Amino acid sequence: MKAMFILVALALTMGSAFAADAEKKVPSPAQQAQQDKMKACNADAKTKEFKGDERKKFMSECLGSKPTPAAQQDKMKTCNTEAGSKTLKGDERKKFMSECLKADKK
Repeated sequence: MKAMFILVALALTMGSAFAADAEKKVPSPAQQAQQDKMKACNADAKTKEFKGDERKKFMSECLGSKPTPAAQQDKMKTCNTEAGSKTLKGDERKKFMSECLKADKK
């Protein structure tokens, strides 16, 4: 009987864990760009074998740098796609694009 109770409790726990995974939020374009930048900076720091204060300084400079032209192009494509899916036109589209492209700079 105890074994059955434990199995039922375990099944319920596993079910809630899978539900939590399904509810994860999709990052915004700005958040995704920041995550990508963090991954790239981490990879560079690891390749250069930085440690301690040297690594902190490098990461600060890397994360504070302006986006590369390729990253900016990717962001432009993402914002354009999002504006298209919202069927924005004219001044509404201009305003949206401006806000979308500035979102990562804060």
